[in-house]
Amino acid sequence: MERAARLIKSDKLAKIFSDEDLARAVWPAAVGKKIAAHTAGIRLVRSKLVVEVADAIWQKQLFPLTGQILDRLRKTTGSDAITDIEFRIAVPRRTAQWAHSLDSKGAETSSADEAEAIRDPVLKKLYRLSRKKATA
Repeated sequence: MERAARLIKSDKLAKIFSDEDLARAVWPAAVGKKIAAHTAGIRLVRSKLVVEVADAIWQKQLFPLTGQILDRLRKTTGSDAITDIEFRIAVPRRTAQWAHSLDSKGAETSSADEAEAIRDPVLKKLYRLSRKKATA
């Protein structure tokens, strides 16, 4: 990965890739797969790398590791362009809402009932009742 970063930072390719692009590309290698899975939205503001984290717990856990992460980023990218890291809590994104079609009586018209996947008959009945309340 270090070789690739040095190649990218060469004079010919430096015009194509910015420091922000390079930081985004090497982030998983610098911090590891588990941390990279809980971080996103990497931006470079002047010389500060702004990283969005999943929640406040990840923010608190990663803050003490800032120095180590900076060292790994510098080693991996071969550049001193990043001098600080700020961990921000990501704004939760809204997921797509499914539009359910209703028949004339207000009941859902779906060919397959997802409640059928529940094996326990009591839980199945509770699920159906709660679903009916939620759609009422």
